[in-house]
Amino acid sequence: MQLMRALDPLQVASSGVNLLRSGLVLTFASALALSPLPLRAQDNLDTRRGGLLDEIVFATETDTARLSGLISDGAFQLTAQGVSDPSMFQRIRESALIDYDMSFGGSVELTLNPAGPTFRDGTLNPFHVPAIREAMNWLIDRRFIAEEIYGGLARPRSLPIGTAVPDFARVAASARAIELRYRHDPARALAVIEAEMQALGAERQGGIWHHDGRPVTLRMVIRSDDNRRQVGDHVANLLEGAGFRTERLYRGPEEASRIWIASDPAAGQWHIVTGAWISTLVRRDSSDDFDFYYTPRGRPDPLWQAYTPAPEFDRVASRLAEGDFADLEERAALMTRALDLAMQDSARIWLVDQSQIGPRAADIQVASDLAGGVRGSQIWPLTLRFADRVGGQARVAMPSVLTEPWNPVAGTNWLFDRMVLRALNDSSVLPDPFTGLHRPQRLARADLTVREGTPVSVTLPWVTLDQAEEITVPDDAWIAWDEGEGRFLTVAETGQQGLSARTRTLLHYGPEFFDRLWHDGSTVSLPDVLVSWALTFSRANPDSPHFDPSHVPVFEVFERQFRGWRIVSEDPFVLEVYSDQISLDAETMVAQRTASVLPWHVIGLAMQAEARGELAFSSAKADRIDAEWLSLVAGPSLPILDRRLEDARDAGAIPFPNLLGPHLTEEEIAQRYDNIAAWRAARRHFQIGDGPYLLHSVHPIEGALVLRHFPDFPDPADRWLGFAAPPVPVLDLDGPLIVARGEEARFTIQASFAGDPVAADDMEAARFLLFDGDGTLIEEGDVTEIGGGMWEVRLTPAQIAALGMGPNSLEVVFTSRHVAMPVFASQPFATVPVRTANW
Repeated sequence: MQLMRALDPLQVASSGVNLLRSGLVLTFASALALSPLPLRAQDNLDTRRGGLLDEIVFATETDTARLSGLISDGAFQLTAQGVSDPSMFQRIRESALIDYDMSFGGSVELTLNPAGPTFRDGTLNPFHVPAIREAMNWLIDRRFIAEEIYGGLARPRSLPIGTAVPDFARVAASARAIELRYRHDPARALAVIEAEMQALGAERQGGIWHHDGRPVTLRMVIRSDDNRRQVGDHVANLLEGAGFRTERLYRGPEEASRIWIASDPAAGQWHIVTGAWISTLVRRDSSDDFDFYYTPRGRPDPLWQAYTPAPEFDRVASRLAEGDFADLEERAALMTRALDLAMQDSARIWLVDQSQIGPRAADIQVASDLAGGVRGSQIWPLTLRFADRVGGQARVAMPSVLTEPWNPVAGTNWLFDRMVLRALNDSSVLPDPFTGLHRPQRLARADLTVREGTPVSVTLPWVTLDQAEEITVPDDAWIAWDEGEGRFLTVAETGQQGLSARTRTLLHYGPEFFDRLWHDGSTVSLPDVLVSWALTFSRANPDSPHFDPSHVPVFEVFERQFRGWRIVSEDPFVLEVYSDQISLDAETMVAQRTASVLPWHVIGLAMQAEARGELAFSSAKADRIDAEWLSLVAGPSLPILDRRLEDARDAGAIPFPNLLGPHLTEEEIAQRYDNIAAWRAARRHFQIGDGPYLLHSVHPIEGALVLRHFPDFPDPADRWLGFAAPPVPVLDLDGPLIVARGEEARFTIQASFAGDPVAADDMEAARFLLFDGDGTLIEEGDVTEIGGGMWEVRLTPAQIAALGMGPNSLEVVFTSRHVAMPVFASQPFATVPVRTANW
C-alpha cells in the first residue's frame, strides 16, 4: 500500500530503446508497436505552451535496487519510487550521472483490520479490540525500525500527524508527552494482549493462542518491493513471540491492493498490512487527518466503511475536519484530544517518517515537492525538462502502473496513478512545493470574507482577506438538490431566507477558463462544472440511481458546512461560495472551494452504465452491486462504455438534462459525442483531460503508459519554472553538557542555509522544549534571536532546579516562512549538585 494524502489525499522509447522490466529486456517499440514520434527539441521556449517534453513514458520497474544503474545507463531519466536504502543513496551521491531531490512527507505504518471479533469464517480477529491495537504501540520499537531497517533515513513516529508538518510544531509539547506514554514497553504490551485475548475466549496451548480449538493465525500482507518486507518480518517475529501464528503474504502493490482495498474486511483475507502514505503537498493544516485515517468519512473503500471510532473521537475528528473551533486555542485543545483518542483507537500503528531520495538523470530538471517528492509534486508536469533543450522524451520508472481503476469520481487514490493523472488534468490552483500555499493557475484572484474573530491569515497577494460582522447568503444561491426534478434549489425555495455563513469566497477565473480544450478537442464549458456539482449531491440521495452509501459520510460532512453556490458571471466566470468550513490559511480555504470540471459527455456514459448496474464509480458500490469498478483506461469497463456511447449518440442524451440542457445546443451535444468517439477509436480508451499532456496509449500487459505533449494547453511553458532547492534551515545547537544546580545555563543555536545565516524575518516561529530524564516536559518557551543568524535559550536557576539531578535534554523547533516544515535540534545535558560542578 502506498497511497497519497492530499486535498483532495501513495507509471522505452518509440525509436527502439530497450525497456528493462522485472529483470527482462524488451524492445519496447516492437513489443507495443508504437509509431515513431517526431521529436521537437528545436522548439523555442518563448513560443511553447504547456509541458516542456514531447513524450513521457511510464514503465514498470519493481526492483528498486536496479534504479540507480538503470538511470546511469540511460534506460530511465527519472524514477517515481523514492529511495530509502542507505547503500543505494551512497551510490547515487557518488555518481556523476545522477542527481537527486530529497523529500520528507512519506510515512510507514501498519494498517489493522477492525472487523470482528470474528470473521465470516468464524476465525478470531484480535485487532477488533481497540486495547490490543493500542498495545501494538508498546510492542514495537520504532527506533529499531528507523535506525536498523531504514539505516537512519527515517525518524520514529508514533502519532497520526507527521513530525515534518507545521502542526507538529504547534502541539509539540503535548505531542512529546503522548509519545512518551507510548514508548517501547514490550512487557506492558504483552500483559494487555494476554488479558484481552482471554476476554475474547482464547487460551494458550503450547504457548500458542487458540480460539474455538484453532490456532489464532494472523494473515499479514507484507509489501515485498521495499523496506516494508523487513518491517513486516520484524513485526511478524514480535507477534509470534506474543503467542500468535503468522501467515506472511508477500505481495507487490497490485496484489496487495486487491486484498486490503478491494475486499470486505469481514471476509478475513488479512489482519495487518504494511502500509505507506505520502502527502502530495506540504500539509500546512493536518487537522483533518484524524477524520481521514480513522472514520468512514475518509474514503469510500470497504475498509474505511468498517471503522467504528468511539463517539467522542468521531465528534472531535469531525469538528477538526470541519473547522468547528472558535480560535487557535480551542483548535490546539481539540488536536491534543484527537491525538490521545487516536492512540486509544490505533486502527493504524504509525512507525516512521521517511526521508526519501528521488534519483534523476543529471541532465533532467524538475520541481520536486518538499513533502511528496517528484511523485507527489503537483507541478512536476509543468517543470520536467532536459537542462539543455526543449522537447525530447523522458522515461520514468514506476513500481506499478494502473494499480487501481481510473475514474475522476471515486477512482484510484494510488500514489503513482495519481502522479500520472496530474499530467493529464489541469487545476484551478497549484500548491507551492516548499510552503504548501496555493498559487493561482486557472484562477485570476479570489476575495475571501470571514466572520469577525475567525482564525484565518493570508500570505500571498492574489487572495484578499476581509472580515465582516455578519455574512448573509443570497436568496438565489443554490443550496440543495431536487433529485426528482434534477435541478438545484435556492435558499429561498428551501425556506432558508436570511441564512448566514461563516465565510464567503468570490472566485474570479481567468478569461481562458471556458476557452480551453479537452484532449479530444471539445471546448470546456459550464456544463462540465455543473455535472460535477450535481453528481456530488445525487450520489448521496437514496432515490438516485447513482446513490452510493460509501459517499454519504463524506457528503454529510460537506453538507453540514455548505451554505450555497452562486454563479455571479459566466463570462468571465465568477463563482461565489458560502461555507462554514475554515482552515488556518486563506489560500487553502480558496483551494477547497474551487470548481471542479469533468467532461460531461464521458461522465454521462459512466452514469448510464452505473444506472444499469454494469459499472460503479467506487470500489465499495462495485462490490455491493456486483459490478465492475469503473475504469476509463482499461479492462472490462471499456466495451460497456462503448455500448453506452452508441446509445447516447443515437438519443442525444445528456446527464441531468434539466440542469445542463439550457446550456447546450443539439450541435454541441453531437460534436461532443463525435469527439469522444474519434478519441476512443484513435487512443483505445476514454481518459481525456485538460492538462499539459494527453494519454497517447495504454499498455496494461507490458506495464506502460505513453503521454504526449498537448499543444493546445493555454499557458506558456516557462510559467512554473524557477523553483530551486528548498531553503530548509540547518540548526547547530551548542551548550553545556553539565549544569550545576543554582546556576544559569545558556544554549546557542545557529540557523543557516547553504552556509549563510537565516535572518529572523525569515523565521515564523522558534520554540524550545525542556525535558527531564524521564522525558517529562518541564518547560517550553520562545527562543530569543540575538542577530547574525544566532539564537539563544537561557535557562534560569529555577528552571534548572525543576529538572532534578541527572540527564535531561533541550529541544528546539524552528519553522521557516519559506519552507513549511519544522526543523529540530536537541542536546542532552546533566544537572549535578553544586559541589560537583567542577568535576
